[in-house]
Amino acid sequence: MPPKKNPLNLNPLQLKTLTLFQELARWAGPPEADGSVRLDELPRPHGDHFHVGDAVALTRDATGLGNEAVWVALERKGLIRSEFPHAAVITAEGLAYDTGMRNQILHRGHH
Repeated sequence: MPPKKNPLNLNPLQLKTLTLFQELARWAGPPEADGSVRLDELPRPHGDHFHVGDAVALTRDATGLGNEAVWVALERKGLIRSEFPHAAVITAEGLAYDTGMRNQILHRGHH
């Protein structure tokens, strides 16, 4: 049997938030010895979008970044360690989790 998509049953807002954390982690530097990455600088939207590395995300896809309940759920499932609202540590499990949302919410220019 193939592996189940979304085995932790994350809701759409949790999936989007984790996707953004994963992308931020790609640009935050090398992981710690345990595979986690600390995210101290969360993006601030300007208008209807914000920049995440070399991508742009729409503000409407990032409401979970300011929602403590989303952070609590991701922490309970072992995907982050929350220091809401200032920082998050995305765990190795969080980095490896396939959200299936990357190409849907992260937009890149086609130059």
